[in-house]
Amino acid sequence: MGSHHLNHRLATLADIGPLRALMDAAIGELQKPFLDEDQIQASRTVMGLDTQLIEDGTYFIVEVNGQVAGCGGWSRRATLYGGDQTPGRNAELLDPQRDPAKIRAMYTHPAYARQGIGRRILSLCEQAAKQEGFSTAELMATMAGEPLYRACGYHPVERIEDPRGGAPVPLVRMRKELV
Repeated sequence: MGSHHLNHRLATLADIGPLRALMDAAIGELQKPFLDEDQIQASRTVMGLDTQLIEDGTYFIVEVNGQVAGCGGWSRRATLYGGDQTPGRNAELLDPQRDPAKIRAMYTHPAYARQGIGRRILSLCEQAAKQEGFSTAELMATMAGEPLYRACGYHPVERIEDPRGGAPVPLVRMRKELV
């Protein structure tokens, strides 16, 4: 980790500006090895910030020396992925006995990639979901995110392409038992 001082906190609506900027940078940079320009543009439509997560108090920010370095959250609602602008969202509450908690909108700023920030957020989300009685977590991973989730114990359930942004974006639904 070097001299980085990692702090985490819950996001507030005041964080929306910096969060959008971070997501924009992450989508633009970290997807480059996996997607072409059209797919990166399309990703901006099918990904991004769901302010419901902030309002629900389930969205975390990790700061390094006061800078927003990463973010991510979890949800007790039915929507699996997408931002405020993404069609087809469903705010219905999940049943922890039956449904997996959703890990949502995980982003690391390119300047802080591969420094354990995603891992930290993932474990915060898993702990919080477990405390609410969920025994499974599910997420929709990008190609860039898949290696991290595999390393953290998630396994692929289904591969899809989301065409809603105008170009097909490859995604993989992954799942993990929270023990």
